[in-house]
Amino acid sequence: MSASSEHVQILHPSGDAMPRVGLGTWKAPKGVVRQAVQDAIRIGYRAIDCASDYGNEVEVGEGIRAAIDAGICKREDLFVTSKLWNTFHAKEHVEPACRRTLSDLGLDYVDLYLIHFPIALKYIPFETRYPPEWTVDPNVENPVMEFADITIRETWEAMEAVHALGLAKNIGVSNFNVALLMDLLKYAKVHPSVLQIEFHPLLQQPTLRKFCASKKIAVTGYSNFGGLSYIPLGMAHAKSAPELLKDERLIEIGKRQGKSSAQVILGFCVSENVIVIPKSTNADRLKQNMEIFDLSFTEDDLAYLCSLDQKLRFNNPAIYADYP
Repeated sequence: MSASSEHVQILHPSGDAMPRVGLGTWKAPKGVVRQAVQDAIRIGYRAIDCASDYGNEVEVGEGIRAAIDAGICKREDLFVTSKLWNTFHAKEHVEPACRRTLSDLGLDYVDLYLIHFPIALKYIPFETRYPPEWTVDPNVENPVMEFADITIRETWEAMEAVHALGLAKNIGVSNFNVALLMDLLKYAKVHPSVLQIEFHPLLQQPTLRKFCASKKIAVTGYSNFGGLSYIPLGMAHAKSAPELLKDERLIEIGKRQGKSSAQVILGFCVSENVIVIPKSTNADRLKQNMEIFDLSFTEDDLAYLCSLDQKLRFNNPAIYADYP
């Protein structure tokens, strides 16, 4: 994968180059995500972030294959991330879950495989329901989660086995805090390459990011524009949260440089050494989301952006999955 050092993050310990802007696919609907992936690769994206839980990995894989078949790129030019879902944390389920993802994507390996949440749930077989989602049976009147007695260590050691088999070139975690990372690092034989977290101006998590930097763990941020993606899920605090894209100061910062407020937000994330994975199925916005590396911020700009931090988290299982 060739790219300027400005545009990639070198992962530890593999030395692989991970693009600092990738395509997110959460909530990218079936029927359009295949074309969105192909369009993104044609525009210049080389990183695709997906997950079994998103329910669209087959279509994502079709978009990747179409781009490769069209001669736009080769497989080795791409950096593909996927994630292990909560119901597959037992050591005997991790490899089959990874292989199911690979089968759906039509790939021999992923470049990065993450533990999606530090939450182990009751196993649900593929043939029962896939993706399994959060609850044991979402069709009953009052769906409930059922937790599984599985340690993160058991899951991580199975992740290391997947890495040893060459099914994942890098492994990491998502939605972990400092305490969980400290524990993981005490027994990990393969160093976690990446932590993926919610990151936007309303939730900047500086202490967590500082810890990751000290341990050579790259940080990917999702939901870069704040609560927009959570409003359709019925989250009241997302609906009442500040609308970052309409923030007058961010609009003004962008106008000075011929950029949109969305580009300002993404540029800020990257300036904070956070890899971004904005989702879009619109070709024009896909292109704009890549055009952020020429942005510059004054001290006043950065002070304002940092002042927006409200520690406001939207991806909180305590709200939407009744997680204690």
